[in-house]
Amino acid sequence: MTTPRTAASPGPVILFDAACVLCSANARFVLERDRAATFRLAAMQGEVGRSLSRRHGVDPDDPATLLVVEGDRVRRDSDAVLHIYETLGYPWRLAGILRLVPARLRDPVYRLVARNRYRLFGKRDECWAAPARYRDRIL
Repeated sequence: MTTPRTAASPGPVILFDAACVLCSANARFVLERDRAATFRLAAMQGEVGRSLSRRHGVDPDDPATLLVVEGDRVRRDSDAVLHIYETLGYPWRLAGILRLVPARLRDPVYRLVARNRYRLFGKRDECWAAPARYRDRIL
C-alpha cells in the first residue's frame, strides 16, 4: 500500500490557473482521483505559484500553460497533462497512448485551447479554492 504524501513531503507540484474554469475543474479532478496523494497543487495566482511560475519562465498574470514541477524537472503543455493522467493510474493512464503523437503535433493543439480557455470555458471572478479535505495538498 502506498503511503499518501503530505504538503510537506516532496513530490510533483501542478501549477495551474485558478481563475480558469477548465483548469480549476482539472485540479479538482486530479485531487479526487490521486489516491496516493502524489501531486500537490499551486495556483499561479498564489504566492508559491507565482514564484514557481516566474522561476520557470511563465507569467503568472497571463499563464499560457500548465506546469508540473518535480525537483529540477519541469513538464509543460501536453507533456504535463499526459504525465498527470499517467500518474493517476488506471484507467486515466490510458491517456498515455497520446504519446504516440509527437509533442510537436500535440503542443500546438494544447496551446490553441490554452489561448482560448477563457472564451471556451469561462473565467472565474474569484480564484477556485480546494475543498477543506484537500487543503493539505495545496501550496
